[in-house]
Amino acid sequence: MVRKMLKERIFMNTKALIGRDSSLHSWASAFRQVSPIILGYLPVGAAFGVLANKAGLSMCNTVLMSCIVYAGSAQLIAVAMFATGMPPLSIVATTFVVNLRHMLMSAALTPSLKSWKKWHLALFAFEITDESFALHSTRFGRDDKSQSVSFLINCMAHISWVIASWLGFLAGETIPDVEPLGIDYALPAMFIALLAMQVKNGLHVFVAGFTGLASIVLIQTGADQWSVIIATVLGATFGAGVESWMKK
Repeated sequence: MVRKMLKERIFMNTKALIGRDSSLHSWASAFRQVSPIILGYLPVGAAFGVLANKAGLSMCNTVLMSCIVYAGSAQLIAVAMFATGMPPLSIVATTFVVNLRHMLMSAALTPSLKSWKKWHLALFAFEITDESFALHSTRFGRDDKSQSVSFLINCMAHISWVIASWLGFLAGETIPDVEPLGIDYALPAMFIALLAMQVKNGLHVFVAGFTGLASIVLIQTGADQWSVIIATVLGATFGAGVESWMKK
């Protein structure tokens, strides 16, 4: 009887230890993978905080925007429009159009998330950004589909963005003029780095160049708000067509 109780106790302790180790492994794995994104979010989030301060937003609104909107390009565009006195409806409509690309990102990740519950999908989708999408696409491609790691990556990235925005707002109090610092270039620089990480062959380079050229042409023709979406669809369609043709 005593031996049986000891075996059960050892089994329970071992199971708890394994569970604890597994949890620690998830945290370590998530932090290792998300750390490059965090390093990118710190300067970009701080840049947003500084620009929000200069545009006249309060600290509360700045932090809330990073918590609720959580989209670097949309937040920077919204701040710029707020600074020029654009009406709220125009700001909402513009940021909505800019963020339509998230529909494409969600569609791309859907095949890897079929076993998830709907409320898990909703939470996961809310935390998706361009950077985390790039990371999750790479993870899912190598069959790393741990749900706990996925959520930890998203949460760590989001927290770092909020903290960076808050610190940037505080720093904005001591910066008289942001233009000489080139802070507004932080977001394009991060996207260039992400593109460089995703390019694996000549076709990717060609499609990236085609998409960028299409976006420039659309902007020059006056389709500023739709340029990113249309160029992305054209580039993805063109790349898929060329890739299918090359495989034949």
